[in-house]
Amino acid sequence: MSEIIVAATQMACSKNVSENVDKAESLIRDASSKGAQIILIQELFESQYFCMDQKEEFFDLSKPFENHPTIDRMSKLAKELKVVLPISFFEKANRAYYNSVAVIDADGKVLGKYRKSHIPDGPGYQEKFYFNPGDTGFKVWNTAYAKIGVGICWDQWFPEAARAMVLKGAEILLYPTAIGGEPEDGFDSSDMWQRAMIGHSAQNQIPVIASNRIGNEDGIEISNYFYGRSFVTNHVGDKIAEGSRDKEEVLLGKVNLSEAEKLRTVWGTFRDRRPELYKDLFNLDGS
Repeated sequence: MSEIIVAATQMACSKNVSENVDKAESLIRDASSKGAQIILIQELFESQYFCMDQKEEFFDLSKPFENHPTIDRMSKLAKELKVVLPISFFEKANRAYYNSVAVIDADGKVLGKYRKSHIPDGPGYQEKFYFNPGDTGFKVWNTAYAKIGVGICWDQWFPEAARAMVLKGAEILLYPTAIGGEPEDGFDSSDMWQRAMIGHSAQNQIPVIASNRIGNEDGIEISNYFYGRSFVTNHVGDKIAEGSRDKEEVLLGKVNLSEAEKLRTVWGTFRDRRPELYKDLFNLDGS
């Protein structure tokens, strides 16, 4: 398929899981009614962003991948609407816990899952308390409309992850996200956040979709705001849709996969790669 319509969404989350999942479904239905074929919902949308605090009771939000109620519900929705849905969830796997995404094809089939590889740890984003580092590696799924690669939030800051997914054949990169202020200094990273992913788009000649949450959320010992600005790029890094900082909305973008493939072929980025020179990347200290 050459030209397809993709959607980024953004919403505020409450402490009520059912309410949040209902809202996510409403946004998906809205996007589908406007023609979207691949629709992205933000990271950990079932709840408020609990990783602001280190509290053992939040582990109760986790559930196994198999027979997960939200994934099952979204599978039925994907089949009904004939849309592709990457669905973020807090995964419990025996004694391990992961920040994961289930990828659901347009026929409702769950194609598999990706577990977040890069786990942040800092004021307001204490994810290492909750999540094991992902062990799936970077993955690409051949869906009804495109081959997609999915990274999760902090993964979006690592060009190696984007390049790995494109090398595996991804035609679109998707990043569900939960990012906002830096509670210690109030720094607003939203421009930098967008530029990082726009870089992936331009470097790999590929469309990028990013969905972020909005709103102020009060934790137990710390609070934060989430700045939205979800967006879609085309394959040359132009923003073709962008959300506000504070509105729940659906952002649509029409992307041309054939044009992207032609540009990748002639631009030379993948022709001129020198993997044998990149061994310094194999170690943390570059040695």
